[in-house]
Amino acid sequence: MKRAIITISSKQSIEDEKIESITPGQFYERNGGYYAVYKETEISGMKGTTTTLKIKDGKVILIRTGTTKGKMEFADNHHYMCIYSTQYGDIELQMHTKSVDIDVNENGGEVFIDYSINLDQDMPIFTKMHINIRTMKDDEEEGIK
Repeated sequence: MKRAIITISSKQSIEDEKIESITPGQFYERNGGYYAVYKETEISGMKGTTTTLKIKDGKVILIRTGTTKGKMEFADNHHYMCIYSTQYGDIELQMHTKSVDIDVNENGGEVFIDYSINLDQDMPIFTKMHINIRTMKDDEEEGIK
C-alpha cells in the first residue's frame, strides 16, 4: 500500500465553475485492479465517509461507506441505477456513462469520466470528472506525516 495524493475535479452542466478536491489517501493493487481510498472532508459535505475507487477492466467503481453510503459504476456506454443513502435520506440516482478513459499503473495515474446523472425524474446533470492519483515517494512522505 502506498500513500497518495488524490485529486478529483469535476465540471457539471448546472455549475459555472470546476470543483476540485485534493486529499491524501492510499493506493494499492489487488487481484488485477487498482484501488484508491480516501476520507471525505467537511468541505465535500460527506465528513465521516470513506470513498474507495476500484479501477479494473475498463471500469471505475466508486464505493462510499460511513455517513454517506452508495456505489456508482462507470464504464463506456453504461447505464446504472443506485440508491445513495445520506444522513438526510435516500436518493435514487440514474446514471449513464458516455465514456471512461483510464491510464493507471502501480505508480498512480489518471481517469477521465464523462457521464450524466438524474435525480429521480429531474433533467440530467452532465458531468466531466478527472481523477489524478499521484503516489508519494519516501522523501515526499516525510513532509506529510
